[in-house]
Amino acid sequence: MDRVPVVDIGSPSDTSLDALDEACADHGFFLLAGHGLDDLVDRTWEATRCFFGADRELKESIRRTEDQALGWFDRELTKRTRDHKEVFDFIDPELISDRPMNRWPAGLDGFEQAMRAFFDAFADLATRTTRLVHDTLGLDADTADHCAGARTSSTARLNYYTVGDPVPADERSGLNDLGPTALGAHTDPGVLTLLLQDDTGGLQTLDRSGDWIDVPPRPGTVVVNLGDMMQVRTNDRYRASVHRVMPMTTTDRFSIPLFFNPQRDAIIEPLPELAGGAPAYRSFTWREFINGRMQDNYADIGTDDIQIGRYRIT
Repeated sequence: MDRVPVVDIGSPSDTSLDALDEACADHGFFLLAGHGLDDLVDRTWEATRCFFGADRELKESIRRTEDQALGWFDRELTKRTRDHKEVFDFIDPELISDRPMNRWPAGLDGFEQAMRAFFDAFADLATRTTRLVHDTLGLDADTADHCAGARTSSTARLNYYTVGDPVPADERSGLNDLGPTALGAHTDPGVLTLLLQDDTGGLQTLDRSGDWIDVPPRPGTVVVNLGDMMQVRTNDRYRASVHRVMPMTTTDRFSIPLFFNPQRDAIIEPLPELAGGAPAYRSFTWREFINGRMQDNYADIGTDDIQIGRYRIT
């Protein structure tokens, strides 16, 4: 547990912030305590289990497609292999649009309300957490504001990791093979991710020396992992966490991430005060990057999805 430090977001100690800095430089994970959201978390878990336990017909009615990017899905790809899980994706419920994008299941009393409450609370917590990381880096207020995330471009997801294949046997013809892990090794694209995980375990992260370490469940905490945009902006001082989930063998697993992303029109580049005079990446836009990362969500396009290495200056 020492490798993944716990930080009380309400009153972080100097010792815990030093540990946070070390962890962010090594593997990109830490745990948040003192968030004050225990009751809301309990309600979110209850609604999540209710949704995935519902009849398949209900979930099929909101299946994700290339034309409808939000809702339920059971055959997502990570680096061209199929994940061992079902998911439900939604975005900021308060986002005003000429075309409603969130798709809520009919007949699950209280589900939409629970997800709305979760998004509101965790978008706020993500803002506070990002500020904590920026303070640890010593960024001035203007720079920190420039690097902040935005709830309007962020996404939330419910994950249900199954023992065995999540797709019924009679629907597997033509699908990519399941990966060797429940969720293949990858980085998250945004600023940072807040994650609720149940007590099953299985989440691992890769440290700089190339060793996999466990991110074990700890009651009352929220898992935080850094994303690609944090690595680019800190010019590799902090590390986008490479993480994976091991296959479930005896019991299913649930987790709930909120992916905290930059403004849609943000320019991503190393900060001059952290680049040491030699930026490791060229500038690019968040819109370009996230579009590239989403291309293979529905079909194998023949190549791995876009990574920040594409923008590295050699």
